[in-house]
Amino acid sequence: MALKIDTFDNRSGGSSYYKAISHPLAAEAATSLLSTLRDADGVAIYDPLGYSEGFAAFYPLDGINLRGVFVQDIEKIGDTVLGHQTQPVTDMPGFAIGALLDVVFVMAFDADKLIDQVRHLLPTGTEVASLDALRLPDAMLSNDKTYLNPMNFATNFAFFRDTAEHHTRIVTANYWARYGAKKVSLWLRLVDNAGGVLAEWTEDISGAARTVEIDSQEVRDRFSLDDFTGQLFIHAIGATGHDVIKYALDIYGADGHALSCTHDANAWPADLYGGLPAPRIGEDVILWVQNSHPCTIPAGEISLNLMGKEAIATVDSAVGPYATLAIRVNEALPHASWPQQIELSAGKHFVRPRYEVTTAVNDRRMAHMNVERVDLKIDPCIPELSNLMGKGYILPAPVLPTDIWNSVALPTPMSTAQITLPVALLAIDSEGREAGRVTLGNLPRDHACQVVLKTEMADALSAMDGFGHMELVYDFADGGEADGWLHSLFRYENVATGNAAETSFGAHIFNTVLTYKTEPQSYTSHPPGLTTRLFLRLGKAPLETMCHLIYPASSRWHATSETDIGLHDRTGAEVATARLEIPCGGSRFWRYSEMFDNPTRAKAGDGAHIIIRDTTCRLFGYHGLIHTDGGFSLDHMFGF
Repeated sequence: MALKIDTFDNRSGGSSYYKAISHPLAAEAATSLLSTLRDADGVAIYDPLGYSEGFAAFYPLDGINLRGVFVQDIEKIGDTVLGHQTQPVTDMPGFAIGALLDVVFVMAFDADKLIDQVRHLLPTGTEVASLDALRLPDAMLSNDKTYLNPMNFATNFAFFRDTAEHHTRIVTANYWARYGAKKVSLWLRLVDNAGGVLAEWTEDISGAARTVEIDSQEVRDRFSLDDFTGQLFIHAIGATGHDVIKYALDIYGADGHALSCTHDANAWPADLYGGLPAPRIGEDVILWVQNSHPCTIPAGEISLNLMGKEAIATVDSAVGPYATLAIRVNEALPHASWPQQIELSAGKHFVRPRYEVTTAVNDRRMAHMNVERVDLKIDPCIPELSNLMGKGYILPAPVLPTDIWNSVALPTPMSTAQITLPVALLAIDSEGREAGRVTLGNLPRDHACQVVLKTEMADALSAMDGFGHMELVYDFADGGEADGWLHSLFRYENVATGNAAETSFGAHIFNTVLTYKTEPQSYTSHPPGLTTRLFLRLGKAPLETMCHLIYPASSRWHATSETDIGLHDRTGAEVATARLEIPCGGSRFWRYSEMFDNPTRAKAGDGAHIIIRDTTCRLFGYHGLIHTDGGFSLDHMFGF
């Protein structure tokens, strides 16, 4: 059973109410509130905003003598809420005569106005409680006028681990400054695998485009911690213009065998996740489930199944508040094997989970699953988009330099509407010319169809002059339907060492002035989004940073990009800028050491980062780190 809470709506965005009541500090305050309600002889709930079910999802009302639920909206009268048939709030005086009400619990933040509206209806001597008992301290509010303003809940979770062999590093920048934020800090809470608090601290990150770096080794030393595997809760205070905390998470060790990078965890839990790869022979796959909430995930609430198959494997272990559970996929689904893929029923209990693959020679890589949409329907207009938008939806991914890496693509169903996937894979050289195409047909939902470019597109690779990119696109030649939520997993392997990395993402419409629904997407305004601002974190020696920038175009756009690669030091000051021109439909692969010379990199120093800016087109980027022993990481970049 999924939690009865709305976390995210694709039209209105994330729910501030959800974040407000699930915040770790709100959970601590809720203990006192619930104690007051349990001590009362009779409690009535006044729910003018429809918040009751969401509150009870996190804080069960066991032991509370709940006598009735009252509403303001006439259309809500008679609904069943918390086992009670709702009544109009104007009926409360008559109801209270025989109900012995001690407390009226008003389900609202900033509740004073709502309480004043009904004060004349409350029985004399009745105590009034509200969600304001769960408010964060005023010093943590970015907007003190409206509590549920999204800027008050710029929060996120991150997988965070430190052992003798494995470490984690979170890197981002103070991008709120570009929206006008003057003073920004991070409130951070580290919890262990059981959900217990290991450390809590605040970091001032004020300063435009200042680098933000949180390293598990430094945190461990600062707080004298033992080995831990848990999660870091991050709350940005003073946020303006952007209520999402985006970051790059690097997993690293003494050598390159444990090197991985993943994008942020996505701040809103979902019902389903897809794209978990089944293990190959010799691989062990661990799914890291990290509870995002103050309530326990009951045993049996989480389950795994092969994509498109009905048989499921339930997880028999409960997961405590904010706790972490390692699920061994090999044991849960012992017959699953690559290139099959796995679906996860999560019930809105946690944000987008990460998984970790360990090979027979002890190489490790980590990546994340993606949100599987449950709200989408088949869109009959998509097959006709080509008349106006050329390629329409495009999912671009690198073809890394072919003398070092092999590239593999595995289309992944990512909505419950996708019974079939009508797709083709294009190989594009660095100048934007199509070098080859594989028509995959109308794939069934339970397909296990991977494309290994070195074998199935060998001629195309030989014509690509070293590197380029691939594009997964819709292809309706064999029929099929689409909903616009096209995804794929892309895996890369070092030819010489066998080290691997993988990333997954979804399609968008790129670089056309025509718009369709919310595409081409824009971060800060209405579509079309036709500009670029990407963040590139830089690795520390002996790690080299690589970047692959792709200029996908659904229709023909500007002949070349005007891409500025801006190098910034730790404080955010720009040290140097390099111009990169990418042909329309093409790509460029480059390394930090090739883009800026030794004196410039020395001037930038440790903690430097790069902002990739283009006002002429929308680029899609991938970043990674390369170790001298052949280990490497790769994931898609984030923008703001």
